[in-house]
Amino acid sequence: MGLPTGIRTLDDALGGLQPGRFYLVAAAPGAGSSLIATAAARTSALDQHQPVLYAASGLTRADIAARIVAAHLPVDYRRLRAGRLTPTEQDDTAALHHHLAQAPLYIDDGTDLTTDAIAESVPDLPGLALVVVDRLQTTEDPRLPLSGLTQITDAAQALAHLARTHELPVLAAVDTDDPRLIAALSLDITITLTRDADQIHATVAERDLGPQATLTLHADLAHARITDPATPYASPTTPAPPPTASLHTPAQPPQAPLQAPTSPPQEPTPTEPVPTGHTAAPPPPEGGYANRGYSYFTGMITRAVDEALHDHDGDIAAATEALVKKAVPNAMALFEATRVGGNYEHTVYPETLEFLRKKTKDGADEIWEGRHNWTNTHLMDALQNGTHPPITVNALDTNASFLSAFKTHLPIGALIHDPHGGFDPKRSGIYRLPTRPTWHHPHLPDPIGNRREDGPVLLDDATIRLLIRCARLGLCEAPHITERWTSGASEGLLEKFRRVLTEARKKAIEADDTMTVEYIKAMYSKFTSTIGESSVNRDIRRPDWMHIIRSQAFANLWYKSHRAHSNGLTVVRVRGTDELHVAGDWRTVFTEGRLTTQMKQKDQYPLPRKSAR
Repeated sequence: MGLPTGIRTLDDALGGLQPGRFYLVAAAPGAGSSLIATAAARTSALDQHQPVLYAASGLTRADIAARIVAAHLPVDYRRLRAGRLTPTEQDDTAALHHHLAQAPLYIDDGTDLTTDAIAESVPDLPGLALVVVDRLQTTEDPRLPLSGLTQITDAAQALAHLARTHELPVLAAVDTDDPRLIAALSLDITITLTRDADQIHATVAERDLGPQATLTLHADLAHARITDPATPYASPTTPAPPPTASLHTPAQPPQAPLQAPTSPPQEPTPTEPVPTGHTAAPPPPEGGYANRGYSYFTGMITRAVDEALHDHDGDIAAATEALVKKAVPNAMALFEATRVGGNYEHTVYPETLEFLRKKTKDGADEIWEGRHNWTNTHLMDALQNGTHPPITVNALDTNASFLSAFKTHLPIGALIHDPHGGFDPKRSGIYRLPTRPTWHHPHLPDPIGNRREDGPVLLDDATIRLLIRCARLGLCEAPHITERWTSGASEGLLEKFRRVLTEARKKAIEADDTMTVEYIKAMYSKFTSTIGESSVNRDIRRPDWMHIIRSQAFANLWYKSHRAHSNGLTVVRVRGTDELHVAGDWRTVFTEGRLTTQMKQKDQYPLPRKSAR
């Protein structure tokens, strides 16, 4: 028996999905071909724990996630998408999301999806058991390579070849039941669907042998699924976790893993995952989110630490090293868990604009960040020539600078070009300025760093907001934005994620738990560094987010330097995202400690330095 589709009547007729065979599910729009594809993918990945590559052409990850959640629980599909689930259904949806975070279901919903791209992905997914292509579209769309009659013919033949050469079952949906087109394709197995109200008639045909079986299935469209006719509303059990708890990270993954759907702004009902099954968790402590306390999310971190210690027989160094290696997938799983029930459904794989692409593998794109490497040269000159008395400098360090920078305005969707420029505080993205803004303040660092180049500059949202703040303080002119690429913005996209990590870090510091502190540091720092063009993180590709978060960290340090200067301290040096050197009693301005809102002293030294004899 091959891989099950999740529909027993169909499995009995097919003998399951067999390695090396290509299955085409053909149906007119609305007749269920895509639901067959979704059923096969969710059954293999969630119930059988078999790796599945889901190539989505014309569909988004959110579309697929919503169909899987609605079908698997089941819950009403329309109420799920509208965010109007009952508390029990919310708990069930959150519980399923906990399993989805570990399920080996790899989704590629890129706009450049071709059969070549699908074939290139296969070797990068160890143990791949099934390829699903949803869907081939008969109407040509220049934005979708898998559309148009000519492209469908070529794609079907290429996918059949992929199945044979890799000994994999490949299942594709096509949005037509035209018998002439189906016959012309001459494929291994064709499943043709026709719908009559809530019944779907399926004809299974094999090349050279013709029709082999005619089936009647049930269209349970309220739950976005097709079922066996005898049990139209049978509910599958919640799947057990996979045998291993690894969060899959193929070497070169163009696809993004499944993310449970979030609710639109109307009637938001924030919910978060429950530990297992369909049983609601006990009442959470105060201070959490909706029906979930902080303890649930911090528990995800604690369990990972405990498992690492157990796996390495209590060896803290080895366990820490193992946790750091898992930091990226585990951070993404935690981030996605905190996004369940969010008011906005963010885009994870928008088309990458040309100026956000790296020019070389190890190179940079065209966005400026306000990276600091500043020294108060006016002060240094005065110290050297004796016009300023010697000073004692305190080298201060900002704690968890990237974690604090998660509180920033991020674009929710894909960036849209506006050739007229200007700034809208309700939007976020990338902005073009005709020239580098001038900065003449000798005792504070330049808000956009030390970079010096002629001509137009591209700055991200965090830097622009800093420049606007500086203009309001009377320190510089307001930025002149001539062009922009933006989307509607939210300052809360990473807020739950930030608060959970901050709370876990605080508890670990109080317990003197250095291993957990290092693990959390790896989570937030690697999250920031891999959400751009990185093969290490397959969950998301938002280089605009990466730049904005990093620039927010630079901006936060600038705000601290301005606070120090405004309170009578002498700002001596500013470096990177976390290094602030000041002269004066800094403890009257900043609170000393290791928490994210505090500063700690790393060094103290005199200026001018004594010359070596």
